[in-house]
This record gives sequence, structure tokens and C-alpha cells, in this order.
Amino acid sequence: MTKHEAIYAVVPTVVVIRDDEAFDADGNPVAYDEAAVRAYIDANAYKAQRAAAYPSIQDQLDLLYHGGMDAWKAAITAVKEEFPK
Repeated sequence: MTKHEAIYAVVPTVVVIRDDEAFDADGNPVAYDEAAVRAYIDANAYKAQRAAAYPSIQDQLDLLYHGGMDAWKAAITAVKEEFPK
């Protein structure tokens, strides 16, 4: 998750970000809490880590076909356990 994505999530009135400056729809600067943005990034970091660690869709389908549902569940569960919420 990028800092910009976190700013958009934490401050819904922000529509444009240039460098670290946020602006509303009228072009007015919008202040945001840096600590809240960092907390949002930290709280959602597992999502990007999981996405990178999951097998590709093709590999998951192959695992389902050759190993069945239990093998697929084991592979997905291993990633979820490595990167918990």
C-alpha cells in the first residue's frame, strides 16, 4: 500500500495528491494526520504481502485439479498464517 492510497482512504475529501500535499475538489489544501496515515498503512500491510505470496491463479487451478480442494486450502492457509491480519 502506498502513502497516497492511505491518504485517500483516511481523508475522503482528498481528490488530488502532489508529492505529500493533498487537495480537495476545489484545489484547496487538505491537512491530514501523518500518524493516522502511517497507522492505516501498517494495519493494511498484510494485504500486499499476501497478494505477493499467493500462487498465481493458474497455479491455484492446477493445484485444485491435481491435488484437490484440501491441497488448495493448505496452500492458501499457509500464506494467511504467514501474513496474519
